[in-house]
Amino acid sequence: MKTYREKTADIRAELRVMHKLNPETARGFQALSAGALSDGALDKKAREHVALAIAVTQRCEPCILLHVEALMKTGATRDEVASVLAMCVQMGGGPAMMYAAHALAAWDEFAAAAVAA
Repeated sequence: MKTYREKTADIRAELRVMHKLNPETARGFQALSAGALSDGALDKKAREHVALAIAVTQRCEPCILLHVEALMKTGATRDEVASVLAMCVQMGGGPAMMYAAHALAAWDEFAAAAVAA
């Protein structure tokens, strides 16, 4: 079974292929992302918390991994992520519970790798 870090590397490789085949779509999505993540009423960390919650409740493991990684870069804490995940379970029930567990496991794996680096 692949680690979350390996899965994230695979996702990035797949996205690079997709971007090469569809450069206009890639540029458009990157512009949309940049606009959505620019500071406004909510800072980047808060927006990433929202993105993680949506990823969990939509059951998108690739999105979960990328947003967990982004949250680590914003200085989010494990406790903050756990609080967001609890809300996901409340809103999404059993399926959200399963993906919330993946998100927390990914956080722990990425955090351990950051400490080891």
